[in-house]
Amino acid sequence: MSTLDTAGGASAATTRSEYASGDLGGKSAGREIKNQIARIVVWGCFLIACVPLVWILGSALVKGGHMLLSPDWWSHSQAGITARRVGGGAVHAIQGSLIQALVTALISVPIGVMTAVYLVEYGRGKLARAVSFMVDILTGVPSIVAALFVYAVWVTTFGFQRVAFAVCLALMLLMVPTIVRSTEEMLKLVPNELREASYALGVPKWKTIFKIVLPTAFSGIVTGILLGLARVMGETAPLLILGPYTKNIATNLFSGNMATLPTMIDRDRTEALQPAIDRVWGAALTLILIILILNLLGRLVAHFSKVRN
Repeated sequence: MSTLDTAGGASAATTRSEYASGDLGGKSAGREIKNQIARIVVWGCFLIACVPLVWILGSALVKGGHMLLSPDWWSHSQAGITARRVGGGAVHAIQGSLIQALVTALISVPIGVMTAVYLVEYGRGKLARAVSFMVDILTGVPSIVAALFVYAVWVTTFGFQRVAFAVCLALMLLMVPTIVRSTEEMLKLVPNELREASYALGVPKWKTIFKIVLPTAFSGIVTGILLGLARVMGETAPLLILGPYTKNIATNLFSGNMATLPTMIDRDRTEALQPAIDRVWGAALTLILIILILNLLGRLVAHFSKVRN
């Protein structure tokens, strides 16, 4: 008998002996127990995290759902509606929130995308590190700090009035870092082979970025923009400090007051009367639904993203 046959027989005999003694079986059982424990812990943490979410959604639906079923809610404002009077709608607040979000996006998107392009495609040295550091700082800035900064510059320094455009400037400070980081990550996922192939054909770098890199990462960039927009639409501090509330429909960003859903909630919550309380829950549910729609759109766009690892 050869040495290999002898070794193979000894190994097989050892394996059978281990199985017989329960060593390997015990290890397998131990791993299965640990796996089950880890699965239980993960599911338990998930369910615990879902409790406040379900609680909030359930409360908003139960207490404010009937307000959204009324046609007046989507077609009338609160003009002439007192705290004791039932009725009125939220169209003035919905319209104001959407206008401010749109203007904020128009300002933030070009700045955020171009900053990300610079950091990924051109950024080298101290300047790029300084820009990246400032983006990190802005990411962690509380909304009330951004609002106070804009108030100090817009109202105190220049003497302008508290208007909706000042709110857009504060929200822009909160939205830009989100767009920069999400766009930056998507641009990094674009394969370098695409850039190199374009350069090999003699295409300039700027044209390669605008014709190849950005279109390739377009869906991911849109996802980041929608998620950033969903975040700023739920902010309250800039609206309370810079955007006075009105019950009337207003569309002028540079003059007069403009209503939004967060300021509508803040105004009606001070009234201890049931009609006002119902409007608070209705406005809260409306805001939740708008943000939910934006998040779902972001996930839907991400699902069809062309950029893959």
